[in-house]
Amino acid sequence: MAKDIEFNSAIELYNRVKPALKVKYKEIHKDYDYIKLADIWNYLIQYKWRNAKDLVLSDVVDDILNIENKKIDEYVKKDIKDQDKEIIEEELDII
Repeated sequence: MAKDIEFNSAIELYNRVKPALKVKYKEIHKDYDYIKLADIWNYLIQYKWRNAKDLVLSDVVDDILNIENKKIDEYVKKDIKDQDKEIIEEELDII
């Protein structure tokens, strides 16, 4: 009988599945070089697993490796579009 692996936090889970995230990142980065590792994780947390119950580690890894790259791209573009934009108030030396 296999023992279920339990995680006390999202950070513990993140660290456990980071190798799978890196594999997905390398794959997706070929076509979408602006997408970060954190974007993949955040998309899954916010959309794929938001209401999930009793996730098992193998399902989490499967989700990471098989999420459509286009969905991550759309998520990142939406996230950028929805961000509040602020003017940078930095002094410049202009001659």
